[in-house]
Amino acid sequence: MNSTLKVPVHTFHIPVMGTGFTIDTPLKVAHYGISSAISLVDDVFIEQMRRRISRDYGEPYEPIGDLEEDARARRITAYLDLLDTLVRRNVERVRNSVFAAGSEITRYFELLPSSPVRELYERMLAATGDAERRSLQERLRGYVRPGGIDVNIMTKLDRDQDRGGHKLPERCSDALSALRGFMNSKVDGSLVLSAGMNRRLFSYMGEFRELTATSGRNMHKRIVLKVSDYRSALLQGKLLARLGLPIAEFRIESGLNCGGHAFGGAGKLLGPVLEEFKREKANLKQTLSNARAQALKALGRESDCEDEDCAPRITVQGGLGDPDEEKLLREYYGVDGTGWGSAFLFVPEAVNIDRGSLQALIDAGEHDIQLSGASPLGVPFWNLRTSASEQRRLQRIADGKPGTPCPKGYLVSNSEFTTVPLCTASRLYQKRKLEQIELAPMSAQEKQRAEEEIMAKACICHDLAGVATVPLEIDAAATPAVCCGPNAAYFRQSSSLKGMIDHIYGRARLQLDGSRPHMLLKELSLHIEKLRDDLSHQAETPSEKAARALAACRDNLQQGITQYRALAGRMAADRREKFLSRLDRLQGELSELGLKRKIHG
Repeated sequence: MNSTLKVPVHTFHIPVMGTGFTIDTPLKVAHYGISSAISLVDDVFIEQMRRRISRDYGEPYEPIGDLEEDARARRITAYLDLLDTLVRRNVERVRNSVFAAGSEITRYFELLPSSPVRELYERMLAATGDAERRSLQERLRGYVRPGGIDVNIMTKLDRDQDRGGHKLPERCSDALSALRGFMNSKVDGSLVLSAGMNRRLFSYMGEFRELTATSGRNMHKRIVLKVSDYRSALLQGKLLARLGLPIAEFRIESGLNCGGHAFGGAGKLLGPVLEEFKREKANLKQTLSNARAQALKALGRESDCEDEDCAPRITVQGGLGDPDEEKLLREYYGVDGTGWGSAFLFVPEAVNIDRGSLQALIDAGEHDIQLSGASPLGVPFWNLRTSASEQRRLQRIADGKPGTPCPKGYLVSNSEFTTVPLCTASRLYQKRKLEQIELAPMSAQEKQRAEEEIMAKACICHDLAGVATVPLEIDAAATPAVCCGPNAAYFRQSSSLKGMIDHIYGRARLQLDGSRPHMLLKELSLHIEKLRDDLSHQAETPSEKAARALAACRDNLQQGITQYRALAGRMAADRREKFLSRLDRLQGELSELGLKRKIHG
């Protein structure tokens, strides 16, 4: 399998963050061997970025208009090809630079984790003879490789398209067009699928021969599934395997302790989820390999999968902030890599972020980062309350003009008032919905709650690009939204790229807020808070189904607490004491919820 995948240069990756934060991150970090993911949601923004980057780098630019044939797919292809050209150029610059203090190639190797390549670099530094040093330097140049230009498709964002009242073919839908744009590009990277299953997208993926190869020259495109538990990984993996599609990586993400949309539920904690992956890893590999072999046989093709090639990588992300946590995940749970998301929001070298948003993040405390109803998708969404987007939303409400214009329409879904779907954050929808609530037979308290839920929606598909469009002068009037995870509350300063990477690898430590809990315990506390909220919204006598769901959630959380008590034994004494003390407090909170449930039940 492609060496960029099987033996990655770094043990961490930078996950997709919104539409704007990581839109051009490969251009900033790929030449140091770091993989990062960009969002393919907003092709209007992608086209704006292609125009800006082409201008900055002196590259030719031919615009692709909104109404041109297959515009969305072609815009994505053109942008990815531009990034590929520039990343390759950057890698050659690194490879051909001199080994000297502060040079690009020196920086490349000094950023590496402990590895055979890093050891070779240390040998070169220690060499006393000129001939030996030059020989080792030439060997090292051959190890300079780029990180992947990965892309993310949210499978649920798959709006059908029409033109002049006529529905376009299914292949023109948002998700399928994004896939086609990626597949037609030159990039070597991964297709990261998130937000669950989309059967027509999966079927369309099977039409691309490049995705069905597991080895050889065609492995320039790879499939990564972002999942929250083992069951989801097995279900989606089998569905793709039956189409002849191999899974290169399962990217496990905490359900609640993450940025952006939070898909957590049922009290499934990261620790028990990772335990199950650790236990079932060999079975998962064999099950998917067998299903794929049968699919290829039915297609008249031989399986090209060798044992090493067939084993999907297992990586994890969500709430990482401490190098000891990264070490625990890799050494105890056996994961192949980790994703650091919110931490990189504090690294302007790596991501786009305007000065105002960065300062708001640095100043933010726990209560400034909330699990909100801002997303028009109807999924809980982590939001920075002090962002420009949130302040503008509140100002519109104060001015008696709730809702926003809908300039792009990527999240339109509601047909309650119109034939053409509306976004629930739009001014038109909120005006009509608020009028409906006003006339509804509700108590004043019920009306207030319903109105707040409607007005909480924000134009995230436009505002999430603001962190890039404002500083790059693409849209100076934008009001940036910040979709950081709760872990961002504990970072108190910005960092250089080297500073963050040294922190990840434990070579140096950034100063974090002393109140920061261990990532596993933070996630546990978030689940307990969610359970508390769910209980408060239950009727005095919940349905049997609701009661079973609540009981299952409590059982899952208790299972996690039991596992974490055993896990604490692997920690250093000072950290173990702090971990167990906080775990005891959370156990008490969960027990109190159990008593409350018993009284009401």
